[in-house]
Amino acid sequence: MKIGVIGLGKIAEKAYLPVITAMKGIELIFVTRNNEKLNFLADKYRVNQWLNDVDELLEQNVDAAFVHTATEAHASIIEKLLKNKIHVYVDKPISYSIEETRKIVQLAKDQNVKLMVGFNRRYAPMYKDLPESKDSKIIIMQKNRMNKMKEVREVIYDDFIHIVDTLRYLSREDIDHFDVDSVVQNGKLHQLVVKFKGKNFTSIGIMNRDHGINEEILEYIVPKKKWVVKNLVDTIQLENGEEKWLRSGDWDSTLYRRGFVGVIEDFIKIVSKDLSTINLMNDALETHEWCEKIIERVK
Repeated sequence: MKIGVIGLGKIAEKAYLPVITAMKGIELIFVTRNNEKLNFLADKYRVNQWLNDVDELLEQNVDAAFVHTATEAHASIIEKLLKNKIHVYVDKPISYSIEETRKIVQLAKDQNVKLMVGFNRRYAPMYKDLPESKDSKIIIMQKNRMNKMKEVREVIYDDFIHIVDTLRYLSREDIDHFDVDSVVQNGKLHQLVVKFKGKNFTSIGIMNRDHGINEEILEYIVPKKKWVVKNLVDTIQLENGEEKWLRSGDWDSTLYRRGFVGVIEDFIKIVSKDLSTINLMNDALETHEWCEKIIERVK
């Protein structure tokens, strides 16, 4: 399988290249305008094909491409790839514009090309292994950052989108009602709390951008049981008045724990076995739609 990797910034270098370059049966082509980074990473991972432009990649008969460029460039790059029947994996979000996101998803459907968005937390073992409960449940997720106040749309689409998608994934039900509480100062988002309500669940997403520590904590509560997942690594199970620690394997890599290994392997499997991504695309679009609704409510 011949795959292009477009954009070699921090997310590609830290989360994707260590996984993709270790997989068998894949021929990689790196694409970036940063020649210094290109030469360094091509040498590091022994990749002997590299290009400076996406248009050059279109001539290489690649099967698929990972898009890790700045979000502002996503739409134009993905459009070129889809129109050339190249399957696409893209970092979240697809775009900061919901209109562009809708158009990209529809284009993938029209072209009968696979499109997958990198919601890695769905593949994180500590989240994935939480039980699917038909009982009423409460889910609380915090994702806090130190001194990271930024413009509202950027924060919600770049970071809070993980909370939205994870809560949707774990609730496994339609959202009937939602509330938003926010603190915005000088155009910068400082705090955000979103409450989703469905037939059998209540979920709350919390983000403080001026926090004392970078952290991610998820609480999953059902009758007589509670799980607390800390930073995707450790889980505390509370039942019958006792605490039980469920830790990740000593030899499990950080990228496996954070779901990157799983999501990358799933995309490769989808492409190699010609599996449909219609449901994945519709689900990813719904997460983007909820982000847009939240932005409209932020004051």
